[in-house]
Amino acid sequence: MRLFYLLFLSLLFAVAAIADPQYEEHLHLEPLPQGLLLASFNFKSNATLQSFEQQHFKYIPRSLGQILQHARTKELHLRFSSGRWDAESWGARPWDGTKEGGTGVEVWAWIEADTGEEASLRWITLNHALSGLFCASLNFIDSTRTTRPVHTYEPVGDHSNNSLSSLHLLHGTLPREVVCTENLTPFLKLLPCKGKAGISSLLNGHKLFDASWQSMSIDVRPVCPESSSGCIVEVEQTVDMVLDIERSKRPHDNPIPRPAPADQLICDTSKPYSSSEACFPMDMSNTQSWSLSDVFGRPIKGSCLANDIRGNRSESVCIRVPYEHQVFSSLGSVERKDPSSCHRCYILPEYDAFEMALPQQESQAVLPRPSPPLFASRSFTGHGQERGGVQSLLTNPSPNSAVSFTYFETLPWFMKPYLHTLKAQIAAFPSQSQEEIIKSIYYRPALDRQRGTQLELQISVPPASTVRLTYDFEKAILRYTEYPPDANRGFDIAPAVIRLYPDPANPFSKAVYLRTTSLLLSLPTPDFSMPYNVIILTSTVIALAFGSIYNLLVRRFVGADEVESFSLAKVKARIKGRFAVIKDRISMKKEKKTQ
Repeated sequence: MRLFYLLFLSLLFAVAAIADPQYEEHLHLEPLPQGLLLASFNFKSNATLQSFEQQHFKYIPRSLGQILQHARTKELHLRFSSGRWDAESWGARPWDGTKEGGTGVEVWAWIEADTGEEASLRWITLNHALSGLFCASLNFIDSTRTTRPVHTYEPVGDHSNNSLSSLHLLHGTLPREVVCTENLTPFLKLLPCKGKAGISSLLNGHKLFDASWQSMSIDVRPVCPESSSGCIVEVEQTVDMVLDIERSKRPHDNPIPRPAPADQLICDTSKPYSSSEACFPMDMSNTQSWSLSDVFGRPIKGSCLANDIRGNRSESVCIRVPYEHQVFSSLGSVERKDPSSCHRCYILPEYDAFEMALPQQESQAVLPRPSPPLFASRSFTGHGQERGGVQSLLTNPSPNSAVSFTYFETLPWFMKPYLHTLKAQIAAFPSQSQEEIIKSIYYRPALDRQRGTQLELQISVPPASTVRLTYDFEKAILRYTEYPPDANRGFDIAPAVIRLYPDPANPFSKAVYLRTTSLLLSLPTPDFSMPYNVIILTSTVIALAFGSIYNLLVRRFVGADEVESFSLAKVKARIKGRFAVIKDRISMKKEKKTQ
């Protein structure tokens, strides 16, 4: 009996360990220069690999899990982004750029398949399913928008050597896609609290899509911890945004900015022309007061999964401000300070709303952010509708060490680059050989209406130098049915992806990702009003021809000599005859009445 009881307890604990997924969420706030605020939302949910394969979903959304299982997707990365990250003013990207995507929609995944054709079919199935789940146009990612990167991406999850041999990496972009509330709503529904409680209650579409820069990401990967014997499936959702505090504080009923009254202005007396009659307002953008309700429109509605004994009520909200700044929080929250990193973290109350406010500070100091290891920009060169060029400026700000990275571009099939025109020059030393800058080239040419161009370069930039990368291309002529409705606007070209290699001397360093802005390509555009003009002209000609032929066929033509001569006497006689008939009728009616 005792043995049976021990076996029952061990089985119970094993089942509890299998069906015990974890969930945690974290919000990081950090003021930026020019009165901006960086807000990073992070949500993690995981389940054991065995429960995931058996479709025992709790914190991992069932809708997403079944799609991945049906398409045999072992690792997925999905990005929705808009705006531009100002690296010169804001510093390094959050999460080292690993949670960031290019403008529009970007997706890449590792799919299990025996052949490349089978992987392509499952890739199409995956995109069609994700398109319906996230209300996006992912179903338009076809073979012309799909590439297979070689050096740019590596699996983030833990995969065995046997499974890696059957995994195929596919990458697709939609730079034209507009990210809106239709994408945010299904994103929130994947969370356990559906945006009703926890830090996800701050995510408001009006605030998120009014940001200067925003990015939403979903990452699904297998993780095999060293401390555990089993593997887990981890789903990580991230939302990063840069908000303008002053613009976010404006009321919805009166969003137009208005100048402050004269008695509320704070004058900058350091200006030489400052006087009692002329006041130059002082820039108080870095010291203005704000709260969660001012910036996001609402406080945090309690803690997510407060009633769940397995819920992790750790530090959910952290803010990075100078140690001397004042920060006020609601009653019931627990504050923890870290003087070394200037972080203040808070444990949310279980059921009460959490509010955090920063009053106006006397000091305008803003904590410096780490500088990015590389500055990158890309633009078009040349003129005309037949040919053009692309120029990329890659700047290494480090004065001591060189930077090595992979430069990856995806070009549409109608933008045909000339590989022999590819040049890489250092701005200060234009005579330096190209082989010292470009270490290797992977080039996959395009096929008309079948696939795009794939270009991967391994580049090394010397310390404190700027590399100018250029090449020429030719524009193809499209069919009139291949143009979008707003053809004169142009075609969006996907941003370039840059992957900086980890430092071999530092075992804890990781890869850093950068993305340039998207480009707008102008192609030779036909006059789409011509069909309308042709239809009108053709209709007019047909109407004239048909009318003339119809008259010839139907009308009876009589010669002039066959017509009787005109006589005035005959006309007068006919008129008198008509009047006589009318007079006789009237007289007959009178006689009938008298009778």
